[in-house]
Amino acid sequence: MKIAAAAYPLTEFASFAEYDAKLTAWVDEAAGQGAQLLVFPEYGAMELASLGGRAVSMDIEAALHEVARHQPAVDALYSKLAAKHGVYILGASGPAFDGKRPSNRAVFYGPAGVLGHQDKQIMTRFERETWDVVPDGPLTLFDTPLGKIGVMICYDSEFPLLARALVEAGAEILLAPSCTDSAAGFTRVRLGSMARAMENQCITVHSPTVGDCAFCPAVDQNHGRAAIYTPPDRGFPASGILAETDYDAPGWAYGEVDLAAIADLRRDGGVLNHLHWAEQAPRLAQPLRQVTTR
Repeated sequence: MKIAAAAYPLTEFASFAEYDAKLTAWVDEAAGQGAQLLVFPEYGAMELASLGGRAVSMDIEAALHEVARHQPAVDALYSKLAAKHGVYILGASGPAFDGKRPSNRAVFYGPAGVLGHQDKQIMTRFERETWDVVPDGPLTLFDTPLGKIGVMICYDSEFPLLARALVEAGAEILLAPSCTDSAAGFTRVRLGSMARAMENQCITVHSPTVGDCAFCPAVDQNHGRAAIYTPPDRGFPASGILAETDYDAPGWAYGEVDLAAIADLRRDGGVLNHLHWAEQAPRLAQPLRQVTTR
């Protein structure tokens, strides 16, 4: 299959029609290049806060509610585009109010419409201490004709047991949408995503927001590059990087992936991380030896 990962800039809109036109152009471009799986970033939906005007978009609480109220229209648009091209799309994540406080939710779409969603599991300091965005929902495995797919939203990619639970349920591809306001933040998600690809012998797809966003302080600076990561083993790049965009440059990263090659690595790779994962438990069950020197 061909995968497309977006390095996505946030745009200020005067109408939902303008958002429709932008998203349609992005999906049309990727589908036109033959992509079957398209991945948009974490908090990419925050650009919809601009529809409330600057007084709303500049208020980090009001912006959450403004974005959330457009979700039915967003679902309809992504569903229409997925059906039009016969593709699968992880939509840009945004706030979802199932309770008093919002979760950070990425919705997954296919040719038949909404397939389900993944809520972020572990919140960053900004989400906890300033924004009051909360974790919600369980991990979700999407079993699609393209393969079995899991989602690790940004910070989640830095916690290996989350990814491992998805992989043990069958995931062959892990999607890592991100929104980071510094090079260091981007690097953390990049390294986490690459590590998850290595230790689980799977594909990870990293889609970040990029560029400045003057109209919404919650997502005012965005850094990164879109990329598709693989195990650094036989049949894949030694770097573990199948494709990537230029740093902070908007656009798509495209990569061709054969899941049969992933199955082959897990069975007979140069290393067998996926198979040998369980060997950690008995080693850790032994008392730790401590050596003190003075």
